[in-house]
Amino acid sequence: MSKRGRLIVFEGGEASGKSTQAARLAAHLGAVLTREPGGTDIGKRIRELVLDPGVSSMAAEAEALLMAADRAQHVAEVIEPALAEGTDVVTDRYVPSTLAYQGFGRGMDIDELRRLSFDFAGAVEPDLVVLLDVSASVAAERLRGRDRMEAAGDDFHRRVVEGYRALAAADPDRWIVVDGADSVDEVAARVRDAVDAWLSSKD
Repeated sequence: MSKRGRLIVFEGGEASGKSTQAARLAAHLGAVLTREPGGTDIGKRIRELVLDPGVSSMAAEAEALLMAADRAQHVAEVIEPALAEGTDVVTDRYVPSTLAYQGFGRGMDIDELRRLSFDFAGAVEPDLVVLLDVSASVAAERLRGRDRMEAAGDDFHRRVVEGYRALAAADPDRWIVVDGADSVDEVAARVRDAVDAWLSSKD
């Protein structure tokens, strides 16, 4: 029976560099690379709706349910099969995004959002969460588009960043916080060294 794969999650606010760094680490580890929302064909359609800047009246509860629907399909179709086969998975966003964005950002109950993800959507606990921490000023300089989440406002994004930091502080054994403000190569080296050290400590 093969050893179960490890689930590594990249988190951070807008323009923190998650997608780039998740791809770099997945290549380094030989892992499956995926993302939320949009890691499946169904998820791609949900992603279009959630990020559509023309959808300005979406209730926070509807947003959370759409993210949970994306997660349920993502876990069933991509994450769980790969882990069961012994393959590592690196995902750009996962459950912590729901807690940070819909919880801290939108003001929804954190425990209810956890239950939505784990009891309803069938999420599995990540082995490791890598938080790319960048200041609001750095993120603002990097932003290219203005999708629905990016355009949510400075106060919203401040709450999201503070939420991520609170989640990381509450679970230091599972979270690694990496300064994401430098060049792509510098941050990639920082991430690789931190993750390799963490994985070695668990073997």
